[in-house]
Amino acid sequence: MRILIVNVNTTASMTKSIAAQARKFAAPGTEIVGLTPRFGAESVEGNFESYLCAVGVMDAVMRYDQPFDAVIQAGYGEHGREGLQELLEVPVVDITEAAASTAMLLGHKYSVVTTLDRAVPLIENRLKLAGLDARCASVRASGMAVLELETQPQRAVETIVAQAEAAVRDDHAEVICLGCGGMAELEDKVRERTGVPVVDGVAAAVAIAESLVRLGLRTSKVRTYAPPRPKSIIGFPL
Repeated sequence: MRILIVNVNTTASMTKSIAAQARKFAAPGTEIVGLTPRFGAESVEGNFESYLCAVGVMDAVMRYDQPFDAVIQAGYGEHGREGLQELLEVPVVDITEAAASTAMLLGHKYSVVTTLDRAVPLIENRLKLAGLDARCASVRASGMAVLELETQPQRAVETIVAQAEAAVRDDHAEVICLGCGGMAELEDKVRERTGVPVVDGVAAAVAIAESLVRLGLRTSKVRTYAPPRPKSIIGFPL
């Protein structure tokens, strides 16, 4: 089984860490291939960058020239998953939805701890669109920019833990979701400090993608995610 995991930004070091996290949780025999878009923003922290990354992610996947069995979009709250589902028949898993759906199996309410405050509405919208918002206690911002997760790892741990503790104490969350692909590998530290289950979206997405492939399930093509209609598209990179 081969799973493509696509970083939504163009920072190759983050792609490497996301792919490494995915490999930790992949079953024996599953090959994880990390992809970095060839264009887009170095970090995705707003609507403009999110819409841009949607095109970059589709471009990266469609340019990959080897067979694959599933795709993981490794951006929290980002646009584009629906476009990939139109283009592909294999399962497409978004880490936002993977984390939230997993969290709901572990507790009554979950909270998301993300990066900057401006990312909060994007995540709330993605959860609402996916029908996963009813059991979301809160989406909290750590105040850390995406790239600071790599450059200031100790500060990142402290700020993320502080918001996770507040979510459990003040918002009555019973599970914490790490709201950024760049937060991979922080789940153990947050769990130790909060005492609640902590879900990393990358790890959850790998497990879900593998399960869908093993069950022989593919994206439905009868309506919403039918292939794009043939037509002239001017200047588009795909």
